[in-house]
This record gives sequence, structure tokens and C-alpha cells, in this order.
Amino acid sequence: MKRLLAIELQKIWKNKASRILTLSYFILLTFIALVASIKFDLGAFQFHLAEMGIFNFPFIWHFNTYIAAILKFFLAIVIVSMMANEYSYGTLKQNLIDGLSKKEFIASKFLTVVVFAAVSTIFVFVMSLILGLSFSSYTEPSIIFSEMDYLVAYFVKLVGFFSFCLFLGILVKRSAFAIGFLLVWNILEGIAKGILTFKIFPNNNNDVYITQFFPLEAMSNLIIEPFTRLSLVKSIGTQIGINNIKDYSVHWFGILIVLVWTFIFMLMSYNLLKKRDL
Repeated sequence: MKRLLAIELQKIWKNKASRILTLSYFILLTFIALVASIKFDLGAFQFHLAEMGIFNFPFIWHFNTYIAAILKFFLAIVIVSMMANEYSYGTLKQNLIDGLSKKEFIASKFLTVVVFAAVSTIFVFVMSLILGLSFSSYTEPSIIFSEMDYLVAYFVKLVGFFSFCLFLGILVKRSAFAIGFLLVWNILEGIAKGILTFKIFPNNNNDVYITQFFPLEAMSNLIIEPFTRLSLVKSIGTQIGINNIKDYSVHWFGILIVLVWTFIFMLMSYNLLKKRDL
């Protein structure tokens, strides 16, 4: 497995576009953290995100994993391109000729997906820990290491999303079309969610019980937006008569749904590759 992983990572690193996208992802994460920690002084108006409490433990785990997850499309393009290049350059066929089984091929791709997700999670953990220790008002160990289940949710979310991208790369064979298919799928889920919410179940929450099983919706539900947790936003909501009743917790059932979808995507990828005449 180490040899297979080394081969896959070498393919990605030697591809200029993939290398730039991967580096851009981590650079942007760092850049966002730096911008958030800078104090903007515009005369009478001063703006400092750090003073709003976004870097306070344990809120920072929620905030940073949510923001980092938005940028996952950079790595998604790398995953899709990784698979599309196998067809474009004929390396998939050559690897099979050289004795690599289709099962080993899929396993190497999934291992790469897991490594990408793990490295990203570790990066977010280290970055959040540094920012939190620098700006947080609470530095007790019991507070620092609470709510770290957001990191677990972030890892599972990335693995699930990248597995979906890998499946699309195998299904469509072309990077641009695979990304286009991903966007279309996202739109279709949005339309289905709108129909369920406003047409079929307008007066109850049955739509939520159904849409939580949609693949992209399930991934999105793992980490709910954190902004309405901020004290400033809560106080504004109270003043205008809006009570926030959101559940921001990470639920094991949501993680289970994404893990099941991950298994389904990998199984479909393997079956598609096994049946396809290369």
C-alpha cells in the first residue's frame, strides 16, 4: 500500500496544475487565518474579527473547519484530475498491464483521498491551535480540547466528498465534465430540497428527514454554519425578536450517513472500472 500511495502522490506532484491547486488550498487557509487576525483601522471604524470571538476555544474548531470545508473544491479538482489523467495519459491501462489489479488501483486512489483528508485535517488542527492560543480568551485544557468532534466531522466530510469526486472522475473520464456534473448534482439536490420543503411538506419538518440522506446535503449537515453562534449575532437576533434554535452539534447519525455514501461511491467506482473495457 505504501508503494501504491507513493506512486499516486508522485503523479499528483509531477502534474503542475494539481501541484498549484494543492498548494493554493493550504496557502488560502493560512491567508484567511492571517486576514482574520489583522485589525483594520478605517478612521472612526475599526474592524477586528479576532475580537468578535471567532478564535476563542472551543468555537474556533467549529469556525475553522466550516471555513476550510468551503475551500475543499480546490482539492476536489485535484482528485477529479487525478482520475481523468489516468485515462488521458493511458497510465491506467499501463498500470493494469504491469500487473496492478483493478481492486488495487481503486484502493490506491481511495488511500490518496484519505491522505488528502487527513493532511488537511491536521493542518486545520495545527492552524486552529496556534490561532486559539494566540487570541482565545479561554486557554484551559478542558476548554481547548472540547468540541473537537468538529475535526472528526471535517475529516469524514472530506473523505466522503473526495470519494464522490473520484467516482465522477471514473464515470465521466474528463475533469471539466466531472466538475460540471458535480455542480449539476448540487443544483438538483437544491431543487429537490426546495420541492420537498415548499410543496410536499410545507407545514412540517418531514423534508429534513428525507434530505439528510442526500449525499451532498448529508456532507453539508456535518458542520452547520457557525456565524449565528457568535455573541454579537445572537444579541442582534434577540433585539429584533429572532430566537436561534439551531442545533450545532456533530451527530453520529450524520457521520454514519456520509460513511455509508463513501462506501457506496467506492463500490460503484470499483464496479464501474471492473465492467469497463479499458
